[in-house]
Amino acid sequence: MPTTAKATANHGKSLLIVESPSKVKTISGYLGDAFEVESSMGHIRDLPQPSELPEELKKSPVGKFAVDLEDNFEPYYQVNPDKKKKVTELKRKLKEADALYLATDGDREGEAIAWHLLQVLKPKVPVYRLTFPEITREAVERAFGELRDIDQDLVDAQETRRVLDRLYGYELSPVLWRKVSRGLSAGRVQSVATRLVVERERERMAFRSANYWDLTGTFSTAKQEEFTAKLSAIDGARVATGKDFGDDGVLKAASKAKVAHLDEANAHSLAEALKDSTFAVRSVETKPYTRRPAAPFTTSTLQQEAARKLRFSSRSTMQVAQRLYENGYITYMRTDSVALSTQAINAARTQANELYGAEFVPSSPRNYASKSKNAQEAHEAIRPAGDSFRTPSQVKSALSPDEFRLYELIWKRTVASQMADAKGSTASIKLGAQASDGRNAEFSASGTVITFRGFLAAYEEGRDATRAESKTEEVKGEKRLPQLAEKDALSASDIQAVGHDTTAPPRYTEASLVKALDELGIGRPSTYAATISTIMDRGYVNNRSGSLVPSWTAFSVVRLLEEHFNRYVDYEFTAAMEEDLDRIARGEENRPHWLGEFYFGGEDKKGLKPIVDNLGDIDARAINSIEIADGITLRVGKFGPYLEMGGEINTETGEITDPIRANVPSDMAPDELTAEKAAELIEKGKSDGRELGVDPETGRTIVARDGRYGPYVTEVIPEMSEEDIQKWMDEQPTEYYKNGRAKPKKKPKPEKPRTGSLFKSMDLATVTLEDALKLMNLPRVLGQDEEGNDITVQNGRFGPYLKKGTDSRSLGSEEEIFTITLEQAKEIYSQPKQRGRGTAKPPLAELGVDPVSEKKIVIKDGRFGPYITDGVTNITVPRSETIESVTHERAVELLAEKRAKGPVKRKTTAKKAPAKKAPAKKTATKKPAAKKAPAKKAPAKKTAE
Repeated sequence: MPTTAKATANHGKSLLIVESPSKVKTISGYLGDAFEVESSMGHIRDLPQPSELPEELKKSPVGKFAVDLEDNFEPYYQVNPDKKKKVTELKRKLKEADALYLATDGDREGEAIAWHLLQVLKPKVPVYRLTFPEITREAVERAFGELRDIDQDLVDAQETRRVLDRLYGYELSPVLWRKVSRGLSAGRVQSVATRLVVERERERMAFRSANYWDLTGTFSTAKQEEFTAKLSAIDGARVATGKDFGDDGVLKAASKAKVAHLDEANAHSLAEALKDSTFAVRSVETKPYTRRPAAPFTTSTLQQEAARKLRFSSRSTMQVAQRLYENGYITYMRTDSVALSTQAINAARTQANELYGAEFVPSSPRNYASKSKNAQEAHEAIRPAGDSFRTPSQVKSALSPDEFRLYELIWKRTVASQMADAKGSTASIKLGAQASDGRNAEFSASGTVITFRGFLAAYEEGRDATRAESKTEEVKGEKRLPQLAEKDALSASDIQAVGHDTTAPPRYTEASLVKALDELGIGRPSTYAATISTIMDRGYVNNRSGSLVPSWTAFSVVRLLEEHFNRYVDYEFTAAMEEDLDRIARGEENRPHWLGEFYFGGEDKKGLKPIVDNLGDIDARAINSIEIADGITLRVGKFGPYLEMGGEINTETGEITDPIRANVPSDMAPDELTAEKAAELIEKGKSDGRELGVDPETGRTIVARDGRYGPYVTEVIPEMSEEDIQKWMDEQPTEYYKNGRAKPKKKPKPEKPRTGSLFKSMDLATVTLEDALKLMNLPRVLGQDEEGNDITVQNGRFGPYLKKGTDSRSLGSEEEIFTITLEQAKEIYSQPKQRGRGTAKPPLAELGVDPVSEKKIVIKDGRFGPYITDGVTNITVPRSETIESVTHERAVELLAEKRAKGPVKRKTTAKKAPAKKAPAKKTATKKPAAKKAPAKKAPAKKTAE
């Protein structure tokens, strides 16, 4: 490779194009003056919106999707408006080059970008394709020894994916707009991901808890060595545990005849009967313990582990990993492979030997094979870059805190993957006694002792939260048991009856959802971060303390898709589509033929278009209705979910009975809306619209209402009749245009009614007219200070407060709004402010210490709403989350996401130099514009599918 070559008069520079501008400087330093390194800034062209197509194409077969349905699904592409300047710049530099090197990323998308550059730039010089698995001098040098042509099969696979997603989204999304709500979207992967989250919530809603009991005891040996054991069998029958119960709260059929189900009374009676019993060891079993290290990271496992250990969202993980790759710290971060190169294996083994000792390195290298259904790329696993690894301490000063933490995680996992197994032993002991009531009770205890830590000295893989047997049972860990032999006598103490309740299936976290999608073979791991972001942005899923909670809108969307487009949200069908795309990438499947079968159908396959064309009538009301309890239905409306009960037509009289409606609190998860809670909300809804009386000053009726954001009181303003409107307009002076013609008079704007939110201590059913009039007259003017400034008291989003100009002071309780006097307010204002320019209001919440900055995290009320801060980084509380729902873990995650994005780049306006007068140009005769033909190939987006 000509790393130090110089451009000469006889040989111009070669142009090398990468995707990201952050790679340019580093690669330029490796290549020297013989190369001009430029960035394409990602994709240069894309499928336009159908509305952006030229007029002559809008009524053609291209017009619906910007894809020619009659010509092998050829896409029509346009250079993105914000990339036209970049394309012009690249073309100019290409004219001065003697060769073109396309060095975009090595995955399908990077291959497609390289192909589009080739199509748009139309080079007349030799063209070479190369990829950099890592941005290091060694990798760049090796890449020039592995030059190749563009892989057309990879391009076809990526183009198929892009066209497929356009067909899927543009056919299904309009159905959601018509039947559920505007602004929704369907996607090949996002809809399936949403279905997974909704199905888990359905399981939680149907779940019924089961109660079961067992005993625990503390036992002592003759040497006074103590250990704890748990009741495992009674009279030879195994004691029931949480795994023996179904989600209906009943013992599973397979367990009924095999287990003893202890209730509270039996458990307590057995504990009492064992108090004076003599215990003895019945059996001792010891087994060797071996644990192997986890494979190096793939895109999917990196996202999962970063979520578990660093509290990073999938999006944050990929953003930080992208920066580490582009700056030469790790290998390419979009990969399904767990394999390491020979150089990487040697580097990991050498470092393990140096840091931990020769005994921690196995005699032969470890080789890993991918198990993922959609493993397909020829990359390495994600690992530290280079033929020798830099330790975290060596790079810490050059990285941001988040970059360092992710690099350290990758480094540990890679080194540990080439280390020796952890070794130890597991002992299982059974002990028992005859109870005074004749029952034979057997207890069990087990313990694991690690004798050689092996890879655990460097790294231990995290685990997702699993479905615990009960909230009170302890999680098993490393435990050492005393040396015991069969028939050894034991003394028992503190034998207690312990009750347990089975728990509902845990909600998905970002980590467990990524794992589920990967295991099912749905979508590409490189797009999971964008997919999760999309289903959150669309309002299908909210993140509550790290758990993914579906909205009621998601329930409606999933129900519609399940009932009318079932195969397109079927897990196996979606995974099969992914496998078909892999076959196209390998050249084993014809792209136009496959797309034709998907869209139009084939001999034994029904296509998407016939299904959409023959949908028939879809009952939108039924799709958006879910029965919560007997007679109570939840409906997903334009302004959010609400409950409805009653509302019937008397067949004899024709009289219509209005239904009772009640709003569902926005922060209530679907599984929290039980039948009891629904009945409670309906009871509250009965008071919605209750007339409290008449305002003596205005004569208007005052009513209490239950709104989306809580209960409130308001006045009813009678609508003006047509005669009143005309009379008002006649009383208005006539205005004229400049030409002397009279302007038409506008109708009066409806008067905005006064409203007032109820205090937390008030109830919709009991609020009085007197209370309502006070609430509607807020803010209350207390008087003026010595300088003539008004002092008011009012209720805000975060509680009651005083206000004087821009100076606000918090009050202790809402009741003070009506009782505080001017003198008391002046006394509060006479106290100095606690924090400089700020108000005396304390933080809205305190959430503990941030692990990165090691500073206290608080939620404050800012100018643009509440925000989370550790004093260094600020991030607004997401609209989809409430202040009360933000936990310490969620705050750490949001701050990490903000740090991962880096500082906001502010635009600076440079002073313009005086413009030089340009010589006059001859006006060229303008040629008629040529008709634009459809472009042949499509780029791919790393977006949700």
